Amino acid sequence: MSDIFRGYAADHGDEVALCDEFGETTWAQFDDRTNRLVNALRAAGLEAGDTFSLVAGNRREAFEAMAAASHGGWKFVPVNWHWVAEELAYVLANSDSRALLVDARFDDLAAETMARADAPELALRVVFGGPAPDGFADYEAVLAAASPDEPADQKLGGPMFYTSGTTGRPKGVVSSLLPPDAPVAAMKLVGAAIIGMLGIPEGGTTLLEGPVYHSAQWAFSYLPMLSGNSVVMRHKFDAAETLELIDRHRITNVHLVPTQFIRLLDVDPSVRAEFDGSSLVLVLHGAAPCPPQVKRQMIDWFGPIVMEYYGATEGAIISAIGAEDWLAKPGSLGKPLDHIEAIVVREDGSRAGVGEEGQLYFRNKRGSDFEYHKDPEKTAAAHLEPGIFTFGDIGYLDEDDHLFMSDRKIDMVISGGVNIYPAEIEGVLVSHPAVADAAVFGVPHSEMGEEVKAAVELVQGCEPGNELAAELIAHCREHLAGYKAPRSIDFEAKLPRHPTGKLYKRLLRDPYWAASGRRI
Repeated sequence: MSDIFRGYAADHGDEVALCDEFGETTWAQFDDRTNRLVNALRAAGLEAGDTFSLVAGNRREAFEAMAAASHGGWKFVPVNWHWVAEELAYVLANSDSRALLVDARFDDLAAETMARADAPELALRVVFGGPAPDGFADYEAVLAAASPDEPADQKLGGPMFYTSGTTGRPKGVVSSLLPPDAPVAAMKLVGAAIIGMLGIPEGGTTLLEGPVYHSAQWAFSYLPMLSGNSVVMRHKFDAAETLELIDRHRITNVHLVPTQFIRLLDVDPSVRAEFDGSSLVLVLHGAAPCPPQVKRQMIDWFGPIVMEYYGATEGAIISAIGAEDWLAKPGSLGKPLDHIEAIVVREDGSRAGVGEEGQLYFRNKRGSDFEYHKDPEKTAAAHLEPGIFTFGDIGYLDEDDHLFMSDRKIDMVISGGVNIYPAEIEGVLVSHPAVADAAVFGVPHSEMGEEVKAAVELVQGCEPGNELAAELIAHCREHLAGYKAPRSIDFEAKLPRHPTGKLYKRLLRDPYWAASGRRI
């Protein structure tokens, strides 16, 4: 196989590398299938530097695609399978994708996308896990026809994640961590650094229980695999099954979000009593704020192996904190990692002092940075200066250099660990003929953390009511992934805007948070 996985295929060929609901793949099989996929994509005309998109749930073929990209010199775009055809067509075109690999569970989405007038021409369209619809090739047939020989002239490739933002369409994040001219083996070094830093055991077993199109789920499953970890995965999270999988497969590490913590804590006491969990070494969590009482209950149950991290697709991991340190400093996100400099900036651009709030900026001392694909303006807006970037969060550093977040991207909604940015939802709402103005924000939800709410100002002559609210929500679902659609609509006579046009969204949002007794 490739430079990264060759040793595991040679030394552990009969051992399981990947396991999903449908079966298992050994290291030797993974070797063979990845070689064939690289050769098949090359035969279709993909050259180093090209991009392909992957619409897949958590299944073994997705990891074959990731490994192929790592060795063929390709960027791959992990597509959020909740998207609608309009969103997928945009990303295919924006990313310059030349091929599309699709999980059969989402072949309707793929077929609808390719039937659109704005869909780009592709060199190859493949479906795995089920029959291929018209216009798509069968994945297994494509692999069977390809050479199993180790590909020559391997080049490094990797993911380009698309993240929504406060303005416009989603943007691709291009990291400089692994430049195209780096050797293929450099990715293995990055994986080793990540697992060493977090304490993930080499040769352990990872449980993937969140969508692998998310950068954190990819990082905490694929990167450990580079150091010989096998990966057990499920497409849908079920709390009781998760406990059973941990014990059955002797799972050593798993990444979860607070909503999953809540569901685990709610399992039937008899199921909980049967759980052993002694194989676990690390339970990572991030992606959304975790209620302190929930985190304390998880530490009491799972022990001091619960670790929180702070980061983002753009800048990877910034800080991490173990259970004992968090109990000593509740609410802390830990100290910035050794290679990260944290900078707190006041509104006037000067540097804040100890304990003083400001916008959080970071610098990777190793020189790594990022840019947004085809969007220099958004790239510049995310930087204080070249190499010093922000995720838009507000916070401070205490006297011990522990990082605390006192506010976050004020417009962003985090529901079940998923980032939802209101700007594109607002754009869809105002495209409805009844809507003159719209504001979208998050309101408290006991399990998901937040849910999406919209406040709209109607055009003159339109009457508010339940029917119109349902129509507006359906309009959003037609143009956006379902999880982005508002769960409820408030009708306002006039949205609170400053004469300059600035929307005072807090005036709409804060009463809901005040009533809940929670802080945003």
